[in-house]
Amino acid sequence: MPRSERSPLLLAGLLATAGVAHFATPRPFDALVPRALPGSPRAWTYGSGAVELALAAGIAAPRTRAVAAKAAAAFLVGVFPANVQMAVDWRHWPAPLRTAALARLPLQLVLWARGVARNGKGRS
Repeated sequence: MPRSERSPLLLAGLLATAGVAHFATPRPFDALVPRALPGSPRAWTYGSGAVELALAAGIAAPRTRAVAAKAAAAFLVGVFPANVQMAVDWRHWPAPLRTAALARLPLQLVLWARGVARNGKGRS
């Protein structure tokens, strides 16, 4: 399978992995939820995990790929501040955790999602 055809599936896989992580280990995600948001942090963690799973499913299906990829780009822009906050909060943690927090920043795959949305085949 050429790289351009794998691209949407890789993006879907990353979103699905992140979505599952929100349910499997919610505590680190709870800590990123801004206190100003109404409701419990756990509800926001589960909600964002569910959105990531739905986006992954939409991107994996060719018929809904372009719309889902656009929605993923918007979602990733929306949650980017939480990843910046995580990098700031974890700056004094042990090196592996600090590295993971910093690695999340470029993993906000907004441009990749836009590329998938643009042509529906994943060429970015």
